[in-house]
Amino acid sequence: MKILYFNPDRGVPVLGDKGASVHVRSFVTAAAKMGHEVVIICSTLGAGNIPPPARIIERPVVSDQIQLTNEAHVHGLSAASLIDPLTQRELARLAYDRSITLDALQALHRIGFQPDLVYERHALFSQAGVAIAKRCRVPRILEVNAPLIDEQARFRGLRLLEPARAYELASYRGADRIIAVSEGVAHQVRRALGQTAPIQIVANGVDLARYASGDNDGALRARLGLQDAPVIGFIGSFKPWHGVEFLFDVFSKLLRSRPDARLVAVGDGPDLAELRTRAALPDLAGRIILPGRVAHDQIPEWLAAMDVTVAPYHDQPNFYFSPLKIVESLAAARPVIAPALGQICSLIEPGVTGLVYSPGDIEDCYRAILDLIDHPSRRLAMGRAGRDAAAAWDWRCVVRRALAFVESSEFEAAQ
Repeated sequence: MKILYFNPDRGVPVLGDKGASVHVRSFVTAAAKMGHEVVIICSTLGAGNIPPPARIIERPVVSDQIQLTNEAHVHGLSAASLIDPLTQRELARLAYDRSITLDALQALHRIGFQPDLVYERHALFSQAGVAIAKRCRVPRILEVNAPLIDEQARFRGLRLLEPARAYELASYRGADRIIAVSEGVAHQVRRALGQTAPIQIVANGVDLARYASGDNDGALRARLGLQDAPVIGFIGSFKPWHGVEFLFDVFSKLLRSRPDARLVAVGDGPDLAELRTRAALPDLAGRIILPGRVAHDQIPEWLAAMDVTVAPYHDQPNFYFSPLKIVESLAAARPVIAPALGQICSLIEPGVTGLVYSPGDIEDCYRAILDLIDHPSRRLAMGRAGRDAAAAWDWRCVVRRALAFVESSEFEAAQ
């Protein structure tokens, strides 16, 4: 099958380190290994990781003043509104969506690529994928990874709420099938489309072959000065909802009973600078390692240097995440400790592949960590069980589930 993978979200660079970027590369790589030919059209290529086996066409979002002024006029906004940076950013996305359909079709024509399917990663202010699929006369699968409007409004600011809702609804309605990465995401889509919306839940995956079967990476531990210390690990983004400051609170308590313990927290984000300052305080100095950004290809060796990992998400209404970090930890034979929230409860089998704790409960999380570092044989058994369980989330299985609808009788009937 020839697949056009359309990623119009400029916040998801194809070659970047964030989980969304890993998802794009992993999905495309698995599809290629299964014999599909993939062309990616994206708004941001990025850098830092090996490109997936696909032809990549980058079409950046351009903030041209004339385009912004014209777009403001289309949406009934005054020229004075362009003073606001948030409004500028949103108008640039709307202008991009207006132009990308023709641009994408011309780019595909130039390389002689006629897709059999448009597979699109949902983005704010984007409905162009509907027109691209219609012009190509092929089905369109829309992958929804988060309630983007709610997320944008809460964490980054959103000015043009009504256009955002209108474009999102048009994108949803123009999909032959919607892939939601969790039940929480599916719930948000159903709020817009109704309970009979054509939604399939397909969680994030993992490339099982990239992860070791369980042995510690002694070389990295030696370089980090960890030796035989029990190592608690975190890999992810240092953003408020990821709860790394909560993990610091738990680790501070743990040190009172296990002063030999060490915390390795890998990643980058807006909270990192403040946490570096806290890690230098007398009670934590020398006990926390914060390497910052690490290329995704290096994540397996960092996981191999850890004994257990923690995914310390904060509680929030309709927890919708499909945590990539959890399935990667399981694939690396590392038991995971996480709050009993949303999809996490289906990824971790308590007492078998990891432990769950009451969200926000420092004492409960502390006891779970202490239990695993004090019982190595139990920890290792959980690691082996986790790796076995992770086979169900191999990226090839994820791609197969996501694309199955296109070849099904259900799709033929819908046409």
